[in-house]
Amino acid sequence: MGANVEIITPGQGMPMILGGSVGKRLLANGMDPNCLKPYMGKDGRAYVTKMYNGKAVAVPAPYLNATLRTKEWIELDTALVQAAEDRLVGVASLYSKNLVYRIGNGLGKTVLEYEDIDQLSAAEMTMDAITRSTKDRPNYELKYLPLPIVHKDFSFNVRVLAASRTTGQPIDVTTGILAARQVAEKIETILFQGASSYAYGGGTLYGYLDHPNKNSVTLSQNWDASGKTGAEILDDVLSMKQASIDALHQGPWELYVPTGYETVLDNDYDTSTPGTTIRERIMKIGGIQDIKVADKCTANKVVLAEMRPETVRIVEGMAITTVEWDEGGGFATNYKVMAIMVPQIRADQNGNCGITVLSA
Repeated sequence: MGANVEIITPGQGMPMILGGSVGKRLLANGMDPNCLKPYMGKDGRAYVTKMYNGKAVAVPAPYLNATLRTKEWIELDTALVQAAEDRLVGVASLYSKNLVYRIGNGLGKTVLEYEDIDQLSAAEMTMDAITRSTKDRPNYELKYLPLPIVHKDFSFNVRVLAASRTTGQPIDVTTGILAARQVAEKIETILFQGASSYAYGGGTLYGYLDHPNKNSVTLSQNWDASGKTGAEILDDVLSMKQASIDALHQGPWELYVPTGYETVLDNDYDTSTPGTTIRERIMKIGGIQDIKVADKCTANKVVLAEMRPETVRIVEGMAITTVEWDEGGGFATNYKVMAIMVPQIRADQNGNCGITVLSA
């Protein structure tokens, strides 16, 4: 298998192939990205993670070829993950409510195959239950969701790494942070604005604003317009809630507003009797769990999203991670921040959807 490839067997007959190129390591380990970098265990040794019999197992990684040392990987990963999380608002909401569908071996799959279902007819009522009711069998329809990789590259040269180790100064991870933010912003953009121009394998990536089955409510006047009252904003939100209920989706909901509306919500709901903000009044509407400002929500558009798995969830084939490879004889080391995280927004076969958009 080559002089730079090692097989480590941590027990139970499970091999972990370490070393070699990124592609070789991925192929040898079932496209598991955890084989690409180590983490520091409590005993001070480097480990990698391997899934075995459905469980994550720590495998010693003394032979893992990597330019960065384990502590440097930890420093880089910590900075990158934190930078990414700072840019995820709508996506973070879905994770916090466990609206996530995790796919094993996401790097080895290009589409998610799933089914939607139609509604059954109503139950019947008799005194003896002898009369046969109408027999139904759900109609299932196959659909597909593309699973693209969102990624951004950056690099360090060998002199930067050498200077860091010589002086004891930490590596400047600014470029990596910027790369992670770009990846996170792309994921967040897809959730809100969609990527309907990206079609693959018979499926299309839709977001809150461009989903073909979303419920639409007309915005007669922008919320930040002069003369727009708190009562009128409240009426807009109530109309959105009713549109969702009419589509057979009864909540709970989260309300997402664009950046331009953030300070509007801090105004007094009733200027004649100050004390309650518009934000606070909207939060008194039954079923609305939170109001969040989303940078990627298009100006003058408001989203009311039902927080239920039949409406929306994040499909995670690979969490945000970083891989490395060198070039120029090792004088430069390249890094790629990448993730497989795409929204899946669903409607039933009758077109009923739990996403409602307020727009002009």
